[in-house]
Amino acid sequence: MNNLILIKYGELTTKKSNRNTFIKLLATNIKKILTDEEFNIKFDRVRMYIECNNVNSVIEKLKNVFGIHGIVICHKVNTNIEDIKQKVLELLIKENFESFKINTRRADKSFEVHSMELNNIIGGYILKNIKSRVDVHNPDILVTIEIRVEGTFIYTNEIKGLGGYPVGIQGKGMLMLSGGIDSPVAGYLSLKRGVDLECLYFESPPHTSLEAKNKVIKLASIINSYSGNIKVNVVPFTKLQEAIYKNVPDSYVITIMRRMMYRIAEKLSIKNNCKVIINGESIGQVASQTLTSMGVINSVTNFPVIRPVACMDKLEIIEISKKIKTYETSILPYEDCCTIFLPTHPVINPDMNKCLNYEMSFNYEQLINECIENIEVITNLKQQEFNDLL
Repeated sequence: MNNLILIKYGELTTKKSNRNTFIKLLATNIKKILTDEEFNIKFDRVRMYIECNNVNSVIEKLKNVFGIHGIVICHKVNTNIEDIKQKVLELLIKENFESFKINTRRADKSFEVHSMELNNIIGGYILKNIKSRVDVHNPDILVTIEIRVEGTFIYTNEIKGLGGYPVGIQGKGMLMLSGGIDSPVAGYLSLKRGVDLECLYFESPPHTSLEAKNKVIKLASIINSYSGNIKVNVVPFTKLQEAIYKNVPDSYVITIMRRMMYRIAEKLSIKNNCKVIINGESIGQVASQTLTSMGVINSVTNFPVIRPVACMDKLEIIEISKKIKTYETSILPYEDCCTIFLPTHPVINPDMNKCLNYEMSFNYEQLINECIENIEVITNLKQQEFNDLL
């Protein structure tokens, strides 16, 4: 294997005694995403190295792995000045630049030449052989030389990783995934903080269409490219939703419906060993997301609920959705069960006692149990298999 990729950990290095746990999980996640590649992987508390043949393909896959701060193609040489000089010259002769900077990191203190001295030696050698200039503040190209016990590693251009924590380090969460813009972004941000995901989607045929369901499956397959472990729980919500519309005043329909969804999410989370419920609620965006509404709706569960986009405005959420490539799917015009019978004037400050009275008018517990008993579970969410769903 001719290519060597160096992985920088970033935030993982702040974990002190727990660092090895984070790094081992990162290595496991990388191995999963590189199953179709030929590679060898080695790691310690400071760096991870991947030897591979198809470097471009491997790098594209590593760009989707949380827990990686930086990715570089690096070159290992013996730790002596002549080998270092020749390798740096060999690399830079292939580049188009006017200014450069040499940045040496001497982790191996037994190497007799100090970092600043080596910077000057290598920089002088480059100036003699390539028409250029040194710029320590804003160089066209930055050459990094890492002097380590196991050898010297030299690299130029660093590719920024996603950062965050390795997926799964925090356990699993249940994402309430609709077909909108916000919830896939909430899922992505949760993955970034190390929370593995299951998804929960409420369908209400014949009121919601097959296209609406397929839209959500495709969204799940997109965010699954950052995890590889996601499955979708499709809840048959028709009977419960129709009971709500039959027994609850129009203005309270969305509030009661959301309370039922939280009850189902809690039961399924407990059943599937999830530690938290996650959703895409953003404060004040719609009637059910005022602070009063969120309090009344959330009161049906003692389960932890996190809202990663709660304090973002819509433009910020849209920007992330475009970055993670969910936006174009999210805006497809297929309605979910929260929008098909949207009341003209939904209550924005619901009264808790009214909610409790309305819920006493029908046997929602039985209907909730029916929903959970008849859930359809969709697994193996490989994005390419869902590109033609819509």
